[in-house]
Amino acid sequence: MKVYHSTDALPVFRRAVLTIGTFDGVHMGHRAIIAQLVQQARAIDGESVILTFHPHPRRIVAGGQREVSLLNTQEEKSLLLEALGVDHLAVVPFTDQFASMTAEEYVASFLVRTFHPSVIIIGYDHRFGRERQGDYRLLERLGIEYGYEVKEIPAHIQDSLAISSTRIRTLLEEGRMEQANQLLGYAYSFSGEVVQGAQRGRTIGYPTANLLLTEKDKLVPADGVYAVSVLLPDQQKYFGMMNIGFRPTVEGTVRSIEVHLFQFSGDLYGKRVTVECRYFLRPEMRFSSLDALKQQLALDEAKARSLLMHN
Repeated sequence: MKVYHSTDALPVFRRAVLTIGTFDGVHMGHRAIIAQLVQQARAIDGESVILTFHPHPRRIVAGGQREVSLLNTQEEKSLLLEALGVDHLAVVPFTDQFASMTAEEYVASFLVRTFHPSVIIIGYDHRFGRERQGDYRLLERLGIEYGYEVKEIPAHIQDSLAISSTRIRTLLEEGRMEQANQLLGYAYSFSGEVVQGAQRGRTIGYPTANLLLTEKDKLVPADGVYAVSVLLPDQQKYFGMMNIGFRPTVEGTVRSIEVHLFQFSGDLYGKRVTVECRYFLRPEMRFSSLDALKQQLALDEAKARSLLMHN
Protein backbone atom coordinates (compact mmCIF):
# COMPACT_ATOMS: atom_id res chain seq x y z
CA MET A 1 0.00 0.00 0.00
CA LYS A 2 1.23 3.49 -0.87
CA VAL A 3 0.68 6.31 1.64
CA TYR A 4 0.51 9.99 0.69
CA HIS A 5 0.59 12.93 3.10
CA SER A 6 0.07 15.63 0.50
CA THR A 7 -2.34 15.92 -2.41
CA ASP A 8 0.58 17.27 -4.46
CA ALA A 9 2.20 13.82 -4.33
CA LEU A 10 -0.80 11.86 -5.59
CA PRO A 11 -0.50 9.90 -8.84
CA VAL A 12 -3.27 9.60 -11.40
CA PHE A 13 -5.22 6.63 -10.10
CA ARG A 14 -6.52 3.93 -12.44
CA ARG A 15 -10.33 3.78 -12.07
CA ALA A 16 -10.17 4.82 -8.43
CA VAL A 17 -12.71 3.34 -6.05
CA LEU A 18 -12.75 5.80 -3.17
CA THR A 19 -14.10 5.80 0.37
CA ILE A 20 -13.74 8.52 2.99
CA GLY A 21 -13.53 8.39 6.77
CA THR A 22 -11.35 8.45 9.86
CA PHE A 23 -11.37 4.63 10.16
CA ASP A 24 -10.09 4.97 13.72
CA GLY A 25 -9.48 1.51 15.10
CA VAL A 26 -9.92 -0.23 11.72
CA HIS A 27 -12.33 -2.43 13.66
CA MET A 28 -14.64 -5.22 12.53
CA GLY A 29 -17.27 -2.77 11.25
CA HIS A 30 -14.72 -0.88 9.19
CA ARG A 31 -13.52 -4.14 7.70
CA ALA A 32 -16.89 -4.75 6.08
CA ILE A 33 -16.56 -1.43 4.22
CA ILE A 34 -12.93 -2.03 3.28
CA ALA A 35 -13.78 -5.48 1.95
CA GLN A 36 -16.46 -3.88 -0.24
CA LEU A 37 -13.96 -1.23 -1.39
CA VAL A 38 -11.26 -3.75 -2.34
CA GLN A 39 -13.77 -6.09 -4.02
CA GLN A 40 -15.29 -3.25 -6.07
CA ALA A 41 -11.84 -2.06 -7.22
CA ARG A 42 -10.92 -5.55 -8.38
CA ALA A 43 -14.24 -5.94 -10.17
CA ILE A 44 -13.52 -2.95 -12.43
CA ASP A 45 -9.75 -3.50 -12.60
CA GLY A 46 -9.27 -0.32 -10.61
CA GLU A 47 -7.40 0.81 -7.50
CA SER A 48 -8.80 1.04 -3.97
CA VAL A 49 -8.23 4.42 -2.32
CA ILE A 50 -8.99 5.48 1.26
CA LEU A 51 -9.13 9.19 2.02
CA THR A 52 -8.63 10.17 5.65
CA PHE A 53 -7.64 13.34 7.45
CA HIS A 54 -5.05 14.55 9.95
CA PRO A 55 -5.41 16.03 12.48
CA HIS A 56 -8.81 14.63 13.41
CA PRO A 57 -11.49 16.96 11.95
CA ARG A 58 -13.09 17.38 15.39
CA ARG A 59 -9.95 19.18 16.56
CA ILE A 60 -10.39 21.81 13.85
CA VAL A 61 -14.15 22.28 13.76
CA ALA A 62 -14.17 22.55 17.56
CA GLY A 63 -11.64 25.38 17.45
CA GLY A 64 -8.79 23.12 18.43
CA GLN A 65 -10.11 22.75 21.96
CA ARG A 66 -11.84 19.39 21.76
CA GLU A 67 -10.13 16.38 23.30
CA VAL A 68 -9.87 13.51 20.84
CA SER A 69 -8.81 10.10 22.13
CA LEU A 70 -7.83 7.92 19.19
CA LEU A 71 -7.60 4.15 18.93
CA ASN A 72 -4.85 4.29 16.27
CA THR A 73 -1.87 6.44 15.43
CA GLN A 74 -1.42 7.14 11.71
CA GLU A 75 1.33 4.53 11.58
CA GLU A 76 -0.84 1.86 13.21
CA LYS A 77 -3.76 2.67 10.94
CA SER A 78 -1.58 2.38 7.84
CA LEU A 79 -0.32 -1.06 8.82
CA LEU A 80 -3.84 -2.32 9.54
CA LEU A 81 -5.22 -1.00 6.23
CA GLU A 82 -2.32 -2.41 4.26
CA ALA A 83 -3.00 -5.86 5.73
CA LEU A 84 -6.56 -5.64 4.36
CA GLY A 85 -5.38 -5.19 0.78
CA VAL A 86 -5.95 -1.45 0.29
CA ASP A 87 -3.89 0.00 -2.59
CA HIS A 88 -3.61 3.65 -1.55
CA LEU A 89 -4.07 5.74 1.61
CA ALA A 90 -4.25 9.51 1.28
CA VAL A 91 -3.82 11.36 4.58
CA VAL A 92 -4.97 14.90 3.81
CA PRO A 93 -4.15 17.81 6.15
CA PHE A 94 -7.40 19.06 7.69
CA THR A 95 -7.17 22.82 8.11
CA ASP A 96 -9.55 25.72 8.75
CA GLN A 97 -9.31 26.60 5.07
CA PHE A 98 -10.19 23.04 4.06
CA ALA A 99 -13.12 22.99 6.49
CA SER A 100 -14.49 26.23 5.01
CA MET A 101 -15.08 24.77 1.51
CA THR A 102 -18.71 24.54 0.46
CA ALA A 103 -20.04 21.06 -0.23
CA GLU A 104 -20.01 21.72 -4.00
CA GLU A 105 -16.41 23.00 -3.87
CA TYR A 106 -15.39 19.97 -1.83
CA VAL A 107 -16.74 17.60 -4.50
CA ALA A 108 -15.64 19.51 -7.63
CA SER A 109 -12.35 21.10 -6.54
CA PHE A 110 -11.17 18.42 -4.17
CA LEU A 111 -12.64 14.96 -4.70
CA VAL A 112 -13.03 15.07 -8.49
CA ARG A 113 -9.98 17.15 -9.38
CA THR A 114 -7.68 15.32 -6.94
CA PHE A 115 -8.83 11.70 -7.10
CA HIS A 116 -10.78 11.40 -10.39
CA PRO A 117 -12.95 8.67 -8.83
CA SER A 118 -14.83 6.08 -10.86
CA VAL A 119 -16.77 4.95 -7.78
CA ILE A 120 -17.31 6.57 -4.37
CA ILE A 121 -18.46 4.28 -1.56
CA ILE A 122 -20.03 6.28 1.23
CA GLY A 123 -22.44 5.99 4.16
CA TYR A 124 -26.03 7.16 3.82
CA ASP A 125 -25.48 9.69 6.63
CA HIS A 126 -22.07 11.00 5.50
CA ARG A 127 -21.89 14.80 5.71
CA PHE A 128 -19.25 17.06 4.23
CA GLY A 129 -18.41 20.64 3.33
CA ARG A 130 -18.86 23.84 5.31
CA GLU A 131 -21.36 23.42 8.14
CA ARG A 132 -21.75 19.80 6.96
CA GLN A 133 -24.18 20.87 4.23
CA GLY A 134 -23.26 18.13 1.75
CA ASP A 135 -24.91 14.72 1.85
CA TYR A 136 -25.34 11.49 -0.09
CA ARG A 137 -27.98 13.00 -2.42
CA LEU A 138 -25.71 15.89 -3.42
CA LEU A 139 -22.88 13.46 -4.09
CA GLU A 140 -25.21 11.39 -6.29
CA ARG A 141 -26.47 14.44 -8.20
CA LEU A 142 -22.96 15.73 -8.86
CA GLY A 143 -21.90 12.23 -9.89
CA ILE A 144 -24.05 12.57 -13.00
CA GLU A 145 -22.19 15.76 -13.91
CA TYR A 146 -18.68 14.54 -13.08
CA GLY A 147 -18.96 10.94 -14.20
CA TYR A 148 -18.56 8.91 -11.02
CA GLU A 149 -20.87 6.33 -9.49
CA VAL A 150 -21.95 6.43 -5.84
CA LYS A 151 -22.48 3.24 -3.87
CA GLU A 152 -24.09 3.35 -0.46
CA ILE A 153 -22.81 1.57 2.61
CA PRO A 154 -25.85 -0.28 3.98
CA ALA A 155 -27.52 1.40 6.96
CA HIS A 156 -27.03 -1.55 9.30
CA ILE A 157 -23.27 -1.51 8.68
CA GLN A 158 -23.03 2.27 8.90
CA ASP A 159 -24.94 2.36 12.18
CA SER A 160 -22.73 -0.35 13.64
CA LEU A 161 -19.63 1.73 12.88
CA ALA A 162 -20.56 4.58 15.21
CA ILE A 163 -21.70 2.16 17.87
CA SER A 164 -18.50 0.13 17.58
CA SER A 165 -16.07 3.08 17.72
CA THR A 166 -17.77 4.64 20.71
CA ARG A 167 -18.26 1.26 22.34
CA ILE A 168 -14.60 0.29 21.94
CA ARG A 169 -13.41 3.53 23.53
CA THR A 170 -15.82 3.04 26.42
CA LEU A 171 -14.74 -0.57 26.93
CA LEU A 172 -11.06 0.42 26.99
CA GLU A 173 -11.73 3.23 29.44
CA GLU A 174 -13.53 0.71 31.67
CA GLY A 175 -10.74 -1.88 31.43
CA ARG A 176 -12.94 -4.36 29.56
CA MET A 177 -10.10 -5.42 27.33
CA GLU A 178 -11.37 -8.75 26.02
CA GLN A 179 -14.66 -7.23 24.82
CA ALA A 180 -12.80 -4.32 23.18
CA ASN A 181 -10.41 -6.67 21.41
CA GLN A 182 -13.33 -8.73 20.13
CA LEU A 183 -14.83 -5.66 18.44
CA LEU A 184 -11.45 -4.56 17.12
CA GLY A 185 -10.57 -7.98 15.73
CA TYR A 186 -7.07 -7.74 17.21
CA ALA A 187 -5.33 -6.91 20.51
CA TYR A 188 -5.36 -3.20 21.32
CA SER A 189 -1.80 -1.87 21.39
CA PHE A 190 0.34 1.20 21.88
CA SER A 191 4.03 2.01 21.49
CA GLY A 192 6.38 4.05 23.58
CA GLU A 193 9.98 4.75 24.49
CA VAL A 194 11.44 3.05 27.55
CA VAL A 195 12.57 5.77 29.98
CA GLN A 196 14.24 5.87 33.40
CA GLY A 197 11.91 5.18 36.32
CA ALA A 198 12.27 4.96 40.10
CA GLN A 199 13.55 1.38 39.72
CA ARG A 200 11.56 0.16 42.73
CA GLY A 201 10.31 -2.88 40.82
CA ARG A 202 13.71 -4.51 40.69
CA THR A 203 13.99 -4.31 44.49
CA ILE A 204 11.06 -6.73 44.83
CA GLY A 205 11.97 -8.97 41.91
CA TYR A 206 9.77 -7.33 39.28
CA PRO A 207 11.86 -4.92 37.20
CA THR A 208 9.73 -2.84 34.85
CA ALA A 209 10.16 -0.89 31.65
CA ASN A 210 8.60 2.55 32.07
CA LEU A 211 6.95 3.69 28.85
CA LEU A 212 6.64 7.23 27.58
CA LEU A 213 4.00 7.48 24.86
CA THR A 214 4.82 9.93 22.09
CA GLU A 215 1.28 10.22 20.63
CA LYS A 216 -0.69 12.51 22.96
CA ASP A 217 -4.04 11.65 21.34
CA LYS A 218 -3.62 7.88 21.75
CA LEU A 219 -6.18 6.41 24.13
CA VAL A 220 -4.59 4.79 27.20
CA PRO A 221 -6.80 2.08 28.76
CA ALA A 222 -8.15 2.18 32.31
CA ASP A 223 -5.83 2.09 35.30
CA GLY A 224 -5.08 -1.44 36.41
CA VAL A 225 -2.96 -4.53 35.84
CA TYR A 226 -2.96 -6.30 32.46
CA ALA A 227 -1.59 -9.43 30.84
CA VAL A 228 0.29 -8.28 27.74
CA SER A 229 2.52 -9.25 24.84
CA VAL A 230 5.48 -6.97 24.18
CA LEU A 231 7.19 -6.59 20.81
CA LEU A 232 10.80 -5.40 20.98
CA PRO A 233 12.67 -3.52 18.23
CA ASP A 234 14.34 -6.76 17.09
CA GLN A 235 10.82 -8.23 16.56
CA GLN A 236 11.22 -10.61 19.50
CA LYS A 237 7.96 -10.98 21.41
CA TYR A 238 7.70 -11.57 25.16
CA PHE A 239 4.77 -12.20 27.46
CA GLY A 240 4.47 -9.95 30.47
CA MET A 241 2.22 -7.88 32.69
CA MET A 242 1.63 -4.15 32.82
CA ASN A 243 0.48 -1.64 35.39
CA ILE A 244 -1.22 1.60 34.37
CA GLY A 245 -1.86 4.11 37.12
CA PHE A 246 -0.45 6.14 40.00
CA ARG A 247 1.26 3.40 42.08
CA PRO A 248 -0.58 4.24 45.32
CA THR A 249 1.51 1.80 47.41
CA VAL A 250 4.58 4.02 46.91
CA GLU A 251 2.60 7.29 47.00
CA GLY A 252 2.91 7.91 43.27
CA THR A 253 1.51 11.20 41.95
CA VAL A 254 2.01 10.83 38.18
CA ARG A 255 0.14 8.37 35.97
CA SER A 256 2.61 5.91 34.52
CA ILE A 257 2.79 2.81 32.34
CA GLU A 258 5.13 0.09 33.62
CA VAL A 259 5.70 -3.26 31.93
CA HIS A 260 7.38 -6.35 33.39
CA LEU A 261 8.58 -8.87 30.78
CA PHE A 262 8.66 -12.54 31.72
CA GLN A 263 11.99 -14.32 31.21
CA PHE A 264 13.75 -11.23 29.86
CA SER A 265 17.09 -9.73 30.84
CA GLY A 266 18.65 -6.81 29.10
CA ASP A 267 18.67 -3.04 28.75
CA LEU A 268 15.71 -1.43 26.97
CA TYR A 269 16.39 2.21 27.85
CA GLY A 270 15.83 4.50 24.89
CA LYS A 271 14.26 1.75 22.81
CA ARG A 272 10.75 1.78 21.36
CA VAL A 273 8.53 -1.16 22.24
CA THR A 274 4.94 -2.08 21.38
CA VAL A 275 2.57 -3.41 24.03
CA GLU A 276 -0.40 -5.57 23.03
CA CYS A 277 -3.04 -5.41 25.76
CA ARG A 278 -4.54 -8.88 26.03
CA TYR A 279 -6.37 -9.28 29.36
CA PHE A 280 -7.37 -7.06 32.27
CA LEU A 281 -6.30 -8.76 35.51
CA ARG A 282 -7.42 -6.41 38.29
CA PRO A 283 -7.80 -2.74 39.26
CA GLU A 284 -4.83 -0.86 40.68
CA MET A 285 -4.74 -1.22 44.48
CA ARG A 286 -2.95 0.21 47.50
CA PHE A 287 -1.06 -2.37 49.56
CA SER A 288 0.07 -2.10 53.17
CA SER A 289 3.69 -2.85 52.29
CA LEU A 290 6.05 -3.72 49.45
CA ASP A 291 5.97 -7.35 50.66
CA ALA A 292 2.19 -7.42 50.28
CA LEU A 293 2.56 -5.93 46.81
CA LYS A 294 5.18 -8.55 45.91
CA GLN A 295 2.83 -11.36 47.00
CA GLN A 296 0.04 -9.95 44.82
CA LEU A 297 2.39 -9.56 41.84
CA ALA A 298 3.25 -13.25 42.11
CA LEU A 299 -0.47 -14.06 41.87
CA ASP A 300 -0.85 -11.64 38.95
CA GLU A 301 2.05 -13.28 37.14
CA ALA A 302 0.61 -16.77 37.57
CA LYS A 303 -2.77 -15.61 36.24
CA ALA A 304 -1.19 -13.70 33.34
CA ARG A 305 0.97 -16.64 32.29
CA SER A 306 -2.02 -18.99 32.37
CA LEU A 307 -4.19 -16.68 30.25
CA LEU A 308 -1.47 -15.86 27.74
CA MET A 309 -0.25 -19.40 27.25
CA HIS A 310 -3.64 -21.11 27.04
CA ASN A 311 -5.64 -18.63 24.94
